[in-house]
Amino acid sequence: MKNTIEENQMNSTDYQAVWAECLEYVKDKIPNHTYETWFQPIKAASMTKDDLFLQVPNKFFYDWIESHYKELMGQAIKSATGDGMTINYSVMLSDIPEEIKSDPSHTALNQTITPRIREKPKTEDSLTGSGFLERGTKININYTFDNFIEGRNNQFAKAAAVAVANSPGQTSFSPLVIYGSTGLGKTHLLQAIGNEAMTLGKTKRIAYVSSDTFTLDFIAAIQKNKSTDFSKYYRSVDMLLMDDIQFFQGKESTQEQFFHIFNDLYQHHSQIVLTTDRPPMKLQGLQDRMLSRFQAGLTVDIQPPDLETRIAILQKKAEHDNLDIPYKVLEYLATNIRSNIRELEGAMIRLLAYSSLLQVDIDISLTQKILREIGTGKPTLSISIEDIQKQVGKVYDINLDLMVGKSRKKEIAEARMTAMYFARELTNLSLKNIGLYFGGRDHSTVVHACKWVESRTNKDEQYKRFIYNIRQKIETKA
Repeated sequence: MKNTIEENQMNSTDYQAVWAECLEYVKDKIPNHTYETWFQPIKAASMTKDDLFLQVPNKFFYDWIESHYKELMGQAIKSATGDGMTINYSVMLSDIPEEIKSDPSHTALNQTITPRIREKPKTEDSLTGSGFLERGTKININYTFDNFIEGRNNQFAKAAAVAVANSPGQTSFSPLVIYGSTGLGKTHLLQAIGNEAMTLGKTKRIAYVSSDTFTLDFIAAIQKNKSTDFSKYYRSVDMLLMDDIQFFQGKESTQEQFFHIFNDLYQHHSQIVLTTDRPPMKLQGLQDRMLSRFQAGLTVDIQPPDLETRIAILQKKAEHDNLDIPYKVLEYLATNIRSNIRELEGAMIRLLAYSSLLQVDIDISLTQKILREIGTGKPTLSISIEDIQKQVGKVYDINLDLMVGKSRKKEIAEARMTAMYFARELTNLSLKNIGLYFGGRDHSTVVHACKWVESRTNKDEQYKRFIYNIRQKIETKA
């Protein structure tokens, strides 16, 4: 009689291949830095017919994955295997330092995780029962108006979103088009509208979908001769929430289908909300008649958040996840990452992961390391332009008056250009503002100075070491 485990156990190639497919699926759904922080460290250990066994660095990792990416993991497994599986986690003892392993009483050795059973995902039938909408993205219940941080950059957009959630189809805000750069909260607002409308019982049928998923479903419907069912499904909803309509670019048949669905919903006073990365009139590759429809309602934008709003976003996230992070660290992150909320939150997550894995405190030094590794931001919290001028002046043995004055002597001009270079590298000041600190010089002078230093650094190894030493002095003394 064969051993049951032997019957069910898959070989290493099978489970490694399955996990590799899962990772490929996940990688397409989340930012790269998030993928590298939370998914690359996970290792596949084994697999049976119904179970996949994964190893995580520690319990912190497990808790984070379960609380933030549980649904995504389920989708990845289903995509890789065509069916749901139970995912079991355990801690990698190989990642625990030797000094901890030698102490059997240490809590790190007792972090083996009791497997949490995941129910196999049930097949979702669309309202038409055709099955081609199974890939449709569900609304994330974590995206609400309550946890959306309001600032001057998004105040109008949020007010419009709240209005359509409270009275879907009853305002002149249909379609509501929300536009802005990547990572500023468009998707959060879009799904918050759906969550609020459902909570208030304002609508019965909501379809939330990305333009890419809409396209894939349309193609699947054509392949299965169910185009009529596809159209009927979308025409039957009370609220259509569509993300990233810019990706309709060049897809003529999909645009044609969406155009007729849009018209039908509009005529029946259904609520339509769309997001895009630029104003509708600047969208390329979309039919003029579609662009005309998009501009018939209300168009609102979301701008990059100011410093106070960025800090508030980080504080809210830390509070939500019961994390104790020093205010100075949050301020440092918010100061150095200015344009993208997703990148801002990703940096904080990476910081937490490092702290957990390396068992070190979260402080400014660790934060600087993280920002350098992800190539984001410039350390400005503790370095001022006055610090730079002072340290550069010491190295070249000239005073501040000479540095900001009109002298063109070689050593003075070189010191001035070096200080300008570090001002651009180590602060977030604009080129114009940097010039003001150097006797009111214009931005082109600063650009020339930076290019001069960079060019010489690339050609002269000794000068490169000289510049490196100055940088060390500035960062140490600041």
